Amino acid sequence: MSRPARTLLAAIAAALLALALTPAAFASSATHIVQLRAGVGLGQGTDAVRAAGGEPAARLPLIGALGARLNAGAAARLAHDPRVRAVTPNGGVASQSNGHQMASKLATAYPWSVLAPEAWGRATGRGVTVAVIDTGVAGDLADFRDSAGASRVIGSAVVNPAARSAGDRYGHGTHVAGIIAGDGSRRTDAPAGRYVGIAPDANLVSIKIDDDHGRASVLDAIYGLQFAVDHKDEYGIRVVNLSLESTVAGSYRTDPLDAAVEAAWLHGLVVVAAAGNRGRDADAVHYAPGNDPFAITVGAVDDRGTRGIGDDQVAKWSSQGTTQDGFAKPELTAPGSQIVSTIAPGSEYLAQCPSCVVDGAYFRAGGTSMSAPVVSGVVALVLQAHPDWTPDQVKWALTHSARLLKSRLAEVNASAVLAPGSSRIPRANQAIAPSTLIHLATGDVDYTRSSWTRSSWTSAPQVLRAAWSRSSWTCAECGGPQEAIDPARSSWTRSSWTTHWGL
Repeated sequence: MSRPARTLLAAIAAALLALALTPAAFASSATHIVQLRAGVGLGQGTDAVRAAGGEPAARLPLIGALGARLNAGAAARLAHDPRVRAVTPNGGVASQSNGHQMASKLATAYPWSVLAPEAWGRATGRGVTVAVIDTGVAGDLADFRDSAGASRVIGSAVVNPAARSAGDRYGHGTHVAGIIAGDGSRRTDAPAGRYVGIAPDANLVSIKIDDDHGRASVLDAIYGLQFAVDHKDEYGIRVVNLSLESTVAGSYRTDPLDAAVEAAWLHGLVVVAAAGNRGRDADAVHYAPGNDPFAITVGAVDDRGTRGIGDDQVAKWSSQGTTQDGFAKPELTAPGSQIVSTIAPGSEYLAQCPSCVVDGAYFRAGGTSMSAPVVSGVVALVLQAHPDWTPDQVKWALTHSARLLKSRLAEVNASAVLAPGSSRIPRANQAIAPSTLIHLATGDVDYTRSSWTRSSWTSAPQVLRAAWSRSSWTCAECGGPQEAIDPARSSWTRSSWTTHWGL
């Protein structure tokens, strides 16, 4: 064999050896693959990684990329570097499967817009319970069943004394619940697996606060939060979703609903609240619970029905601005326009918009009510992967891994926040003074300074028992004479269930 031929074979052998060794070496050291833009050298890419706070781990000249060790914050910063085309988790570290059999069949874009399917290889919400404080949940739908056929809506509470059923007669709560944790793969009456929520293995607790017709008071919402705190250990509740808004503006320092949100937060529950649908009105973010600085407030983006975020825009009707106490809201955005999710059979939503029915068993609706549960689902994923994280750590991780839109508002990024990295996460909210109604030593509402009293819970009467839940409860004293509220001393009023058809 000639010397040139031997030289060529040696070069090929060396190249093949390098390729053979790369996966193992790369998988053991790099957490991300950093793809560089055309014309950017690997040396410049190395500088970009270090400038973002990461550490270069391997060179991949074959694809013009680098391996890098990045925490969530560094990954988010690097993604915005003009020298970088894309930052993706290292498939050698995370499972190469998408973690969910139906990911390739999804008919909706919103899970992809927040990169939830990319995160399902690490977490699907299993073992985490989200409390849905809303109009109830149709927990017997196939979308909420587990692999054994049991409902993942493991608890049911009814706190509004005017309610006559534990189910969802209005429709809002079931739609919200499906965005969080629906899984249509067990459907037989609709195309299986086309509609899946953000955390398809998470459990839910339905805390019904409406009167069967979508009407609820802030007091009802406070009772709902009280139930979530009282039963968090029993059900494994780690997240609370509040897709509602008070109609009376008030400082978080004195608003009773904000105080209840902070009490839940300080007791270890991540509270996710809808920003509201007031656009850029002067008082757009002046209403509880979205104006509370502790909570994660979520605005809406229109993802245009596409999987990428290049065309995502903040919805004009999504509330944004500065609260009366000087806090910028919302902290995060998520898809909230044309969201298809579960619907309670026979509910009022169906009568309000028959044309919104999709595939015979799902419903299309929009609003920040739909954006908040997207983030609640992401929180469930995060807490499965990091069960020891506090609410403040979860909030910091989500906000620092989000992707900035052209409006400079940040869209939640499930893949980035779950990327392998340091578990030493800073905490948000450290410089914020809590509500004046909070007892600083315990984190509880100080009832001597508030205009309501602590509710009492007993087993539900048969008429309000949900057959599909592990246990059912009702508030024995809600609305009774001992619970009467003096309007002159309280700031709560009727909540508004906001819906935006066709947005």
